[in-house]
Amino acid sequence: MSKKVRWGIIGAGRISRLLALDMPHTSNAEISAVAARSEERAKEFAEEFNIPHYFGNYQSLYNCDDVDAVYIATPHTFHRQHMIDALAAGKPVICEKPFTVNSDECEELMGLAESSGQYVMEAMWTYFLPAIRKAKEWIDTGRIGTIKHVKADFGYPLQPFDPDLREYDKNLAGGCLLEMGVYPVSIAWYFLREDPSSAHVVNRHAPNGVEDDLSMIFNYKDHVATLGTSFRCKLQNWCYIIGDEGYIAIPNFWRASDCYLYQLDEQIDYFNDNRKGSGLEFEIEAISNDILENKQQSDIMPLQNTWHIQLHMDLVRNLF
Repeated sequence: MSKKVRWGIIGAGRISRLLALDMPHTSNAEISAVAARSEERAKEFAEEFNIPHYFGNYQSLYNCDDVDAVYIATPHTFHRQHMIDALAAGKPVICEKPFTVNSDECEELMGLAESSGQYVMEAMWTYFLPAIRKAKEWIDTGRIGTIKHVKADFGYPLQPFDPDLREYDKNLAGGCLLEMGVYPVSIAWYFLREDPSSAHVVNRHAPNGVEDDLSMIFNYKDHVATLGTSFRCKLQNWCYIIGDEGYIAIPNFWRASDCYLYQLDEQIDYFNDNRKGSGLEFEIEAISNDILENKQQSDIMPLQNTWHIQLHMDLVRNLF
C-alpha cells in the first residue's frame, strides 16, 4: 500500500460529496474511485472531484486494484450487503451510520469482520472531532465532577411529509431514529459508556407510520440521559454534559467545532478546533492511519461501540 490510503466511495450522494470536499485536508488519504447506481451519476461525481475511476456498479469498485479501502455511503438497508461484498473482496470497510438497521445484522457483521481480519468501522465521525475529545478530556480530569445528566438532541424539519423521500421510506428503514437519532444515542454512549437499565419513549408518527419525532429518557444507576430527534422541527442540536461541579455545552454537537466549560453560570474554559474542512477530515485522517498501520479496528470507534449503540436503538424501537 502507498503512503496514502486510496479510498473507493460507494454512493454519490450528500455524504460522499462532503467526504470528497474534506479529503484534501488530510495528509494520508485520497479518493481513487467512486461507484453509483448509474455510470452517468458516477462519472459526473468523478469529473467534479477529479477522481480517476468511476463505475456504474459496486462490484467493479470492490475489485479495483487502485482501491485500498471502501467507504459505504448508501441507504441504511443496503449497508449489510455492501459490507459483506466489500469484505469478500478483501477490502477494509468504513460504513456510514447507522452501521446496520438492527443489532442482529450488527452482530453478523461483527463476526464477518473478525473472521475476515479486515478493518471495519462505523463512520461515527462525531467521536473523532477535537471538540468532542476535548470535552471528554475535561470530564476525565474531573472538571465537572461526577456526571449526573446528559442532554442531547438532533432534529431538522423534513416537511411537508413526502413518502417518496428516502428518510420517510419504510422499505429503506426510514424514520428519524436511524436517520438522526443515532447521533444523540451515540453521544450518550460516548460520555457514559453504560447501557441504560430502562428507557421511556414518547413518539410521534408520519401518515405512513414512520416515526418522525422522538423524545427518549435513558435511566442509569447514577445518571440520566434525555435525548431527542425529529423530522418535524429543528431542535437545538446541542449536547450538555452536566456534573455536580460544572457542565459542558457543545453547540451542534454532531459536527461540533467548539465546546464551553461552565461552573454554575460562569464560563471558565473554551475550545475551538480551527478546522479547514467540515470536520470529516479528522475521522478520515485517523482511520487512514489505522489502515496504513494494519489495524483491524479503531481505538476511537471500535465495533463494540457500534454494538451498544445498535442495542440502545433496538430498545427505543421496542418502546414505540
